[in-house]
Amino acid sequence: VRDLGGRPGAAAAAYALPFRVAEQGDAVRLASVLEDRVADVYSDLVRAAQGPLRHEAALALREAAVRAARWRGDGSVAFPGLVERASASAGKGSTHA
Repeated sequence: VRDLGGRPGAAAAAYALPFRVAEQGDAVRLASVLEDRVADVYSDLVRAAQGPLRHEAALALREAAVRAARWRGDGSVAFPGLVERASASAGKGSTHA
């Protein structure tokens, strides 16, 4: 930015959360939601990438899915990163808030 004559702005001090986090259970739920969203993005990369990048994206997708399942503590999503399939197979709504 400076090389182009601009002045970089400071990073935001906070991010908007998908829901209010008032207690420990909310924080655990937030961690699960965030890991599900990370899995969604890695799933997109797996579909779009090739070769070593695709392999790395698949490994990252697996790790995000495992972390989300651990945060949920009650099982896992049938198709990590594919919310529309997970929701249909489970007969439940989306895991995202």
